[in-house]
Amino acid sequence: MELSPLFLTIKVSLVATVFTVAIGLALAWVMAKRDFPGKELLDVVIMQPLVIPPTVLGYYLLSAFGAGSPVGRFLEGLGISIVFTWKGAVVAALISSLPLFVKPARAALEGVGAELEDAARLLGKTEAQIIRTITLPLAWRGIVAGAVMAFARATGEFGATLMVAGNIPGLTQTLPIAIYDAVQSGDDYTANILVAVITLFSFIVLYMAGRFTRGRF
Repeated sequence: MELSPLFLTIKVSLVATVFTVAIGLALAWVMAKRDFPGKELLDVVIMQPLVIPPTVLGYYLLSAFGAGSPVGRFLEGLGISIVFTWKGAVVAALISSLPLFVKPARAALEGVGAELEDAARLLGKTEAQIIRTITLPLAWRGIVAGAVMAFARATGEFGATLMVAGNIPGLTQTLPIAIYDAVQSGDDYTANILVAVITLFSFIVLYMAGRFTRGRF
């Protein structure tokens, strides 16, 4: 059985999770700690990938990063190709998993008492120092739980990845796409093994995320 889909899925999921945490943490902090016009609209936009069909999300990403789009042409000028590469799979996984990180991270940040942060400001601490020494240490469980959920979602991404990255064995064929390919070709043995692997992995990830959320780690 070819293992490249498994290794590619791990690679894509890890890279996507790093970007998801970096981008999502900034979004979660803004949503939790700041009030501004359009905040509700931004919240809806962030949560959209949870409710729109994956193929619709894939279409939006193709429109945004395709060779005919301004962003696509700009990236091509820098020698960066997104569509039909593993980077496209990363982008699809990032967008799909972002809401699952932002939601618990935002809740964790909102749970940090404002009085503690205000006291630190009165003592002359900068915002960066407050975030580093108070906010993040108190909210870390929710942030880690969100990162675990985002990683799990990235490993299971199928529809948007198939549209943006395609199904190129050894290059863009992730584990979910490999399962689809095996079923389509009638290779039940490979499909059963891959399904068992991803099911076990999902169970472990959800179990760990639940323990983090309940504070048992």
